[in-house]
Amino acid sequence: MEPFRTSIQITPSEHKLTYENSAMFMGSCFTENIGNLLAEFKMPVDVNPFGIIYNPVSVKNSIDILLRKKFFTTSDLHFLNEQWFSFYHHSRFSNEDSDICLKAINERIQRSSGFIKEAEFLFITFGTARVYRYNKTGEIVSNCHKIPAGEFTEILLSAEDIVNEFTPLIQQLQKINKKINIIFTVSPIRHWKDGAEDNMLSKAILIVSVHKLMSALKQIYYFPSFEIMMDDLRDYRFYEEDMLHPNPVALKYIRKKFSETFFDEPTLLLQKEIEKIIKARLHKPFNSGSENHAGFIKKNIALIESLESKYPFLNFKEEKEYFVIGNR
Repeated sequence: MEPFRTSIQITPSEHKLTYENSAMFMGSCFTENIGNLLAEFKMPVDVNPFGIIYNPVSVKNSIDILLRKKFFTTSDLHFLNEQWFSFYHHSRFSNEDSDICLKAINERIQRSSGFIKEAEFLFITFGTARVYRYNKTGEIVSNCHKIPAGEFTEILLSAEDIVNEFTPLIQQLQKINKKINIIFTVSPIRHWKDGAEDNMLSKAILIVSVHKLMSALKQIYYFPSFEIMMDDLRDYRFYEEDMLHPNPVALKYIRKKFSETFFDEPTLLLQKEIEKIIKARLHKPFNSGSENHAGFIKKNIALIESLESKYPFLNFKEEKEYFVIGNR
């Protein structure tokens, strides 16, 4: 009998992401979804040190800042609606106090600058080929921070633009960090405000640019998250109510494909053990004073201690505090 769907087969990566190496994730909210899941599983990851960013130029600028370890000063900030902010950062860094804003930005640059120079993986997710140039300064911004649209010029990048931006950057990064593997992916989330045709044109430009980079440079790979969503999961039941964002079922499926591609068996087995603790922490007891709940707490503390003994690099500080202090 013929299958009723087009399942995408992905060749497992030769380079495995384990608990003994590290990975940085940069780009759209899709990369944040995957990266934060791995952080939850206690893997050594650094997720979006500038916050969520969607376009290739902003990703390139962010990596360049980390490689140069460029710290920000007040002159790099802007002030609007009683908030100090950076055009290179998500609004999560914004603050009514410029010193607090700068402290958050520079502390993250300090940490992530060292991280990217030692990481074995860099996962980059492009969301759109559209960029916005701030007319007053000529900057390509990562976030418009609710400044009126008339103060920006919208530009659709070409594949050549993206390749020209990334080629020297990747060469510089690989010169500093020879072991790094760079995996590109294109976000399956539609940018519908641009219209159906422009959204697909933008995604096509991103895909072409990545494959041009793969052809020209070494240690560059592609994970087909966009294709999985468009061709493998082409049904509205895999979308949120807005019909644009993948729902939890779709994200779980894409994560499974990601795991099969980049994780080895020991890593998957350890994640299953950690998942038991994650689920236990979410458990809401019917009677927190019962003997059954006391046994539940004791069992999970024992599991944590066992994992910490086998894998000293794991940190369950928050979980132990939850089970010991939070359940008194």
